[in-house]
Amino acid sequence: MIENEKWNRIFSEPVEEAPADEPERQYYFVKKCRQYVERFKEEHGHAPRYKIVTFGCQMNARDSEKLEGILQEVGYTEGPDEEQADFVIYNTCTVRENANQRVYGRLGQLGHAKKENPHMMIALCGCMMQEPQVVEKLKKSYRFVDIIFGTHNIYKFAELIATRMESDRMVIDIWKDTDRIVEDLPVARKYPFKSGVNIMFGCNNFCSYCIVPYVRGRERSRDPRAIIREVERLAADGVVEIMLLGQNVNSYGKTLEHPMTFAQLLEEVEKVEGIERIRFMTSHPKDLSDELIEVMGRSKKICRHLHLPVQSGSSRILQKMNRRYTKEQYLNLVDKIRAAVPDISLTTDIIVGFPGETEEDFQETLDVVRKVRYDSAFTFIYSKRTGTPAAAMEEQVPQDVVKDRFDRLLKEVQEIAGEVCGVHQGTVQEVLVESVNDHDPSLMTGRMSNNLLVHFPGDEQLIGKLVQVRLEDCRGFYYLGHMV
Repeated sequence: MIENEKWNRIFSEPVEEAPADEPERQYYFVKKCRQYVERFKEEHGHAPRYKIVTFGCQMNARDSEKLEGILQEVGYTEGPDEEQADFVIYNTCTVRENANQRVYGRLGQLGHAKKENPHMMIALCGCMMQEPQVVEKLKKSYRFVDIIFGTHNIYKFAELIATRMESDRMVIDIWKDTDRIVEDLPVARKYPFKSGVNIMFGCNNFCSYCIVPYVRGRERSRDPRAIIREVERLAADGVVEIMLLGQNVNSYGKTLEHPMTFAQLLEEVEKVEGIERIRFMTSHPKDLSDELIEVMGRSKKICRHLHLPVQSGSSRILQKMNRRYTKEQYLNLVDKIRAAVPDISLTTDIIVGFPGETEEDFQETLDVVRKVRYDSAFTFIYSKRTGTPAAAMEEQVPQDVVKDRFDRLLKEVQEIAGEVCGVHQGTVQEVLVESVNDHDPSLMTGRMSNNLLVHFPGDEQLIGKLVQVRLEDCRGFYYLGHMV
């Protein structure tokens, strides 16, 4: 959260018009929105309730925490569900076409709820809103939506709410691109003991199947001093684990006035007292440097887990995907990582059925899976994404062939992962306790440095603490154990 003294001063000072500078401008609109909230309380006898529904990746999840922080600062309270909320926000993803259809389906249901509750407000934001055809469809078929904004101006949320409260029209604010980064706004963290930290935004890779560079914009790195200040504030607030976030964290620093590598940033973050664990997402193999591997090897805080998307094991398909590495280069990189960090847990993303994929190409993918022996893998059937080069490629693979390959890949991945995860049985490992177990309230659930889940007897007072647990029983993708 922000230094209270500074913002209390802003709220107490009468302001005739909105400041031009950020984030002061947004705090002016927070103050303005509070007046509307007070009016709502008088009319309805309770504070307005919000519900945020998040689709997509860790970046979206972090954006939702920012939206939630602003809503709470304004005076909203979290509601139980969409139908009973006074303000519903869909933070959307558009990586796959079916993600869009899910949003339209839920939006249709929400339209009925709004008829019963006319004062309900609905906002749509995120990647899906960066597609012009989506915005046109919303304007035409979903006129009950109140606010539409994209990925580049999340920080303007308070201003957009105020604009909508002062008018009866749909508010649309979509930016094609930006070089602006505005942080230092309220954030409602899901966990008091761990937090994501944005270090960069956008992507320059243009993989042929991916819509992200078109909706998230070009790479922009945050000033390292701002990142470190945020990490220090989080540590002072009791956070012990941070996740550094970006579409491709390995590219960090290239756009800065004084360039800095991701490895150098990690070394600075490691110096922050109170932070015990450092994670990061996501890494592109083509940018994973020897310097980064070296830093990971000697670090005491960087977690022994690396998500390294391979997407395909075929060099031919990788070229069509515009991934800019070969199968051999990927395997050499894995060897380097394992030599420097022997206990590393490797996870990956794999796409099956990319246009032109033959059985031989698929066998190359299986070969990579067998050689690397991933702890787990996110496996996807290729989804044609309108607006990407791959969508226009010939040789689209028949669905029955894709389904057969997907099933075979999944079986291979699961069998190997079960074997790999079992190597820790009988050892004592440090576990960060995250929650009460969903199925058994006598058990706590925590996570090892390598990201594996562990369930063990304990009580809620352990949440947020690092404890030593003996791993007694491997259940494939998690362990049962006891504290020692």
